[in-house]
Amino acid sequence: MRFTTTTPGSDPSAVLYNRCTVSLGDGAITMEEIPCRNLEEVLGGFGRSFQMLAERPVQQVYTPENPLILNTGLLTGSNVMTGLRSYFSAYSPLKESRKGLPAAMWSAASGKFGSKLKWTGIDEVVFEGRAEEPVYAVFRAGENGPEAELKPAGHLLGLSSHDKIMALQKEYPEAHFAAIGPAGEHYQQVLMGAVALSTENQLKSGEDKCRFAGRGGMGSLMGYKNLIAVVAQSEDRLPPVGVEMRDVNRDVVKGGGSNRFQPLAQGGGGGTWANLEVLDVFKAVPENNFRSIAGKRIEGLYRDSVEESLHVRSEACFRCGVRCHNNLYRKNADGSAGDFVAKFDFEPLNLFGTNLGIHDGEKVAELIRLCDNLAMDAISLGTTIAYVLDYNARHPGNTILNGATFGDYDKVRELVLATGTGSCDLIGHGVQRLSTRLGETGYAMQVKGLELPAYLPETNPGYAFAIAGGHMSMGTHMMVAREGKVGMDEWVQAITQQGLLQVGYDMIGLCKFVGLGLGHDFVVRAVKAATGLEITSAEIVAAVRRAYLRGLALELNQGYQDDEYTLPQQVFSEANPTITLPRFVTREFLDEMKKRVWDAFKPEMAGLLPEPDGKT
Repeated sequence: MRFTTTTPGSDPSAVLYNRCTVSLGDGAITMEEIPCRNLEEVLGGFGRSFQMLAERPVQQVYTPENPLILNTGLLTGSNVMTGLRSYFSAYSPLKESRKGLPAAMWSAASGKFGSKLKWTGIDEVVFEGRAEEPVYAVFRAGENGPEAELKPAGHLLGLSSHDKIMALQKEYPEAHFAAIGPAGEHYQQVLMGAVALSTENQLKSGEDKCRFAGRGGMGSLMGYKNLIAVVAQSEDRLPPVGVEMRDVNRDVVKGGGSNRFQPLAQGGGGGTWANLEVLDVFKAVPENNFRSIAGKRIEGLYRDSVEESLHVRSEACFRCGVRCHNNLYRKNADGSAGDFVAKFDFEPLNLFGTNLGIHDGEKVAELIRLCDNLAMDAISLGTTIAYVLDYNARHPGNTILNGATFGDYDKVRELVLATGTGSCDLIGHGVQRLSTRLGETGYAMQVKGLELPAYLPETNPGYAFAIAGGHMSMGTHMMVAREGKVGMDEWVQAITQQGLLQVGYDMIGLCKFVGLGLGHDFVVRAVKAATGLEITSAEIVAAVRRAYLRGLALELNQGYQDDEYTLPQQVFSEANPTITLPRFVTREFLDEMKKRVWDAFKPEMAGLLPEPDGKT
């Protein structure tokens, strides 16, 4: 990016970013410098890409007119701790309205790929059209500016996401990579394909430690476009850490916001894994398709139980002091770490564990490993399989697929493999389509076509207004368990004010585990230390709000109706019997909450999307 001002809030056009447009159909590549139209474009990420998508009316997802936009945030590639994020945006293969129109979506991931792309001199790549044969794209820092080319990718087909990355590493030193797996290659059968991004730890150790842009099926769209991988090759371009930057990063590590993600040895909670025991206190851990059985078997996935058979090591992303990763290894006879198995986060360990009736750490880790190698979104896959198990439990004489039921690890493993290799589109198309086909939608755990993450929907009516996969884009998922908030005024305020700011992380380039809100002075200081730009907290909050509301307006533009802004029917018809948290989400509560939220949002949404004549 190039700055000709220090105050982009008043003059955003004085900030320019470098866009590379790749026409996959004919191989044409263009580079151009684009002036920002508003502060959302300065911050970057989906704040920029959604404005392009708003100008592209798309009726079906697998069409050359649906662009895949890869970009970074303002702080991606900077010295600000957690400033590593990459964003993939498009009309989603998975998320669609009941009218059958695909919805705009983005998916974010860490690793070092985003930084490497930024260091090539490119801030954004737009992949147009579709290649006739499989290709991968290479972006590199050249002597006279960024360079790009497309190369044949036939030799990569069929490899796991990890093996694709390791094969490319042999040819491209000083590079990082984004690649799809077999699931993305089978894009017609699998709409939940993820994009795997390489990490420093992975490339140095040879162990399968990718990060994933999972939500919404961006890997499947890459598969449709015959874009198998992306290479970003550059020397590291981090400047020295000055006093201001040192203080900013110290706030991340020691400021308290990220403490719950720090390793247990540093006094933290040990990553998101800790949520398992926190929620189990209230019997609010999803079990057997988002119910709560309140049995003792769940303790088999507590950390101390898993450590009896597996070695757990806390590790971090590139240059990050928040060591939130809990990487699992086989345990040698002397207790030391053997072969790497998988990374344990709350979502995948729950959605492949307790929510499927499986409580053995080694078995859950194996399911996570398979999902990662095939490159599927763990949330969408785990939640859809849970529906299959629930359906079979309800219909013992008329089961579907292989007849798997809760706790049947071997049959669940079969379903994961079948889905990722393209032979089980019933699961690969997601739970909304599957439940509609079977005529039993009430216990399908999805909102607006996206599978729910591992938090019970009756504890979070904010799901109805998330625009990118639940807790990733509406920060209300722990309000009841952590804060005890159940009042109408509290929930309307949370959704219309603080909760929506969660999306700001997916603009500016920071990981959500930075632990400090977007309105915090930390962000102002981080931007100033990294870029020299002076953007006030109020300006950042206003830009994030506009970007969120633009996303909400885009949903309505693609046919979403008011009755799709709701929770799974089971929340209202079959009370979760054992949960000890307050049961406050009734239909009446949700209807009143929605009315008040729309009353707050709709006046501000006017003018955020282009008019039919191209004016805004």
